[in-house]
Amino acid sequence: MSEGLEVTSDVHVVRMQGISKSYHGIGVLHGVDIDLIPGEVHALMGENGAGKSTLMKILAGIVTPDAGSIEVDGCVVRIDSPKKAQALGIGIIHQELNLAPNLSVAENIFMGREPRDRFGCIDRARMNRDAQGELTAVGALFRPSVAVRTLSVAQQQLVEIAKSVSQQARVFIMDEPTAALTERESQKLFKIIKRLCSLKAAVVYISHRMDEVYAIADRVTVLRDGRFVATNLRADTTPDSIVRQMVGRSVDDLYTHLSATPGKVALEVRDISDGGFIKPCSLNVKYGEIVGLAGLVGSGRTELARLIFGADRRRTGEIRVDGNLVAITEPRDAIKARIGLLPESRKEQGLFLKLAIRENIGIASLSRFAMRGVVKFSSLTDAARKYARSLNIRSSSVFQKAGDLSGGNQQKVVLAKWLQMGPKVLILDEPTRGVDIGAKSEIYRIISQLAHDGVAILMISSELPEVLGMSDRILVMHEGAIAAQLPRGSSEQEVMRYATGLEFMDKAGMDSQL
Repeated sequence: MSEGLEVTSDVHVVRMQGISKSYHGIGVLHGVDIDLIPGEVHALMGENGAGKSTLMKILAGIVTPDAGSIEVDGCVVRIDSPKKAQALGIGIIHQELNLAPNLSVAENIFMGREPRDRFGCIDRARMNRDAQGELTAVGALFRPSVAVRTLSVAQQQLVEIAKSVSQQARVFIMDEPTAALTERESQKLFKIIKRLCSLKAAVVYISHRMDEVYAIADRVTVLRDGRFVATNLRADTTPDSIVRQMVGRSVDDLYTHLSATPGKVALEVRDISDGGFIKPCSLNVKYGEIVGLAGLVGSGRTELARLIFGADRRRTGEIRVDGNLVAITEPRDAIKARIGLLPESRKEQGLFLKLAIRENIGIASLSRFAMRGVVKFSSLTDAARKYARSLNIRSSSVFQKAGDLSGGNQQKVVLAKWLQMGPKVLILDEPTRGVDIGAKSEIYRIISQLAHDGVAILMISSELPEVLGMSDRILVMHEGAIAAQLPRGSSEQEVMRYATGLEFMDKAGMDSQL
């Protein structure tokens, strides 16, 4: 990665000018310009739906633009297929990795380009040998003969990078590359990116994570609503100015917390556990209250939420709604008690991606739209349109597939599903994960308004500023137990002392001295 990189018109490897693209009459990109320079990391930022991925898919030959031009090494080119992009030295590492899981690492790296012996058969020894060289170049420690399905997400990502390296790529497009990585794996990826830049490759880095952008980017281009806003040298800008360019407001205005007086207890949990990792836990959430559930990854927050919702088997304890004991042994029982769960993984657990927005919104409350067992679809359509308007779900219509929406809009569809049910209690597990800053602000507004309207909310989040900014009080989990309850206004340091177990270590040390 270069420091103090000077941008001039004659050093770019790629220049895209006036790029426009529409789908079904809806403009996605409007005359966007961007250029890429050898040896730099160029961050591409913007809200979900801003056009970042579409712009890069055009460069990678996956999508054809309606207007505009692309230059590679100063020559205008037509990139009408991924194969043409590869031939020009452009590689893309998708957010959803594009590998054949049952094939070996070597087979994935050289798919369609397998080396042949003099009889025309695949030369597997040479393929494995060449693949090993590419893996070594990106710092991978696994063998080229192993099946891709046996690798972690981070290792599979290395396979994608090695594939691009083997194709002699000079431009690497990385779309949310750390979304499924641990902090340690992310740091390893950053080292690989720096190595690629040292070899004079250009890296396009699409991310919502400001800390990552400031750790590795040389320049930052911001898109908003499919339009070019600005390109800045990272050293000459601030996170707040980037947020303003992305969403038109300051990061200080991000959290919405409408003050309200909590009512009576809506949800009461007494000594529930799974008989294993989750120790007996007790908590309550009042109507009109947002209770944050904080803790490190693996502390048991999601597992506790699933026990309350009946998604996992509860071994001990009881659950009360409005003071009444409710028997929750499966999610259907929780829904009947008007408890909703927005799960950690919206795509795998919260949505039917191939169904329309309308069906996803109505799926948990179809009986409301049925007469004698027959669904009245006109009523379902009206209800879906109402929530699409009130939650500002951006789509072509309520008949658009949920899988075609941006992350923030998918999350709003899951919220709409539970709002349609008329919940008393909403459990929100990582409600803004994988969502851009603009959509986060909208989701915070919705959550705050729900609490203000009287819904009891238990919100799980790994982002401490989110927990501190949104919660009326905070529960902290550590190793499967609720370690502390803290008031609104507590500091990140206070939360982390309990989340890491440091508070208990200090107390144990004091006790040993007594």
